[in-house]
Amino acid sequence: MQTSTRDRIVVTAARLLQRQGYVGTGIKQIAREAQATLGSVYHFFPGGKEAVAVAAIKYSGEEFATLLRQALDGEDDPARAVTSCARQLADGLRESGWMDGCPVTAAALETLGTDSEIQQACADALRGWERLVSDKLLRCGFSSQTARELATTVIGALEGAEVTAQVTRSEEPLLTVGRQLARLVSSYGV
Repeated sequence: MQTSTRDRIVVTAARLLQRQGYVGTGIKQIAREAQATLGSVYHFFPGGKEAVAVAAIKYSGEEFATLLRQALDGEDDPARAVTSCARQLADGLRESGWMDGCPVTAAALETLGTDSEIQQACADALRGWERLVSDKLLRCGFSSQTARELATTVIGALEGAEVTAQVTRSEEPLLTVGRQLARLVSSYGV
């Protein structure tokens, strides 16, 4: 199936943000690696690099949401679902040679303190992931407040563990966090 020029630009930008961060990724590099002209990039994204980054973050956010949704829906038990998600993240990071961390986290950290569309896209992605976890916990009988708080804990811990795993070039931080989150979720006895 032929992908559109716009889609190639977004997917390429997402991968570059994932590997190089926002600051380290240039608009010309995005165009070149997407096999698009610079004019095409500006045609689809008149706002330039920031507009491309926002689209890439939204794409990456949905990509992770899909992985998270599959892990959560693939297990009836929420503790096993959290462990499964941590394992999938560890596997993906290892298979990428420790290069493909979370582009949402990378972009969020590089644009802290700004009131940019990038920050908003990152915040939206994180809140969306928390909603997915919270919804799973609600379906499993957790109270609304507990589900929200555990969801924030799960996403925050997984994101932090993913960065640590990438930096240390080891899947152990993700696997450890997955086990500990599973224990936490199980401790509620729901």
